[in-house]
Amino acid sequence: MKKYTRQTKILELISKKEIETQEELAAGLKAMGIEVTQATISRDIKELRLVKVMSKSGKYKYATISQSQEGITDRLNKIFENSVVSIDNAHNIIVIKTIPGAAQICASAIDYMGIDEIVGTIAGDDTVFVAIRKLEQVDSVLHEFRKNIR
Repeated sequence: MKKYTRQTKILELISKKEIETQEELAAGLKAMGIEVTQATISRDIKELRLVKVMSKSGKYKYATISQSQEGITDRLNKIFENSVVSIDNAHNIIVIKTIPGAAQICASAIDYMGIDEIVGTIAGDDTVFVAIRKLEQVDSVLHEFRKNIR
């Protein structure tokens, strides 16, 4: 069994089931006809950069880093939604005013949004500057921000 194939099956398993332990992961692979040792599972977990996250049922399960950040992203988006006071722009810079003390967390939320047109953010206490790559992209980014605060 090639490593790539085995690791693909591991990702498939953890996306479909709540796998709490390496033993459960090994059993799931065995059910698919893949025999592995605990050491191999351990190496695969490390190489795949799997982490343990709290599932909706309250148990811990293996997940990819991107899955583990979904909860963080949801919380950041909620903070962004509740903290923004106004949004304006000056050429390719979007200026976001927030409630006092919320600019840095709003900048983090913007960074987590993964909007390709954004070059970077700078945050003070109640103001975030967002640099947009091209002037013609500003309107689409403004639309994305406004959609997140409704």
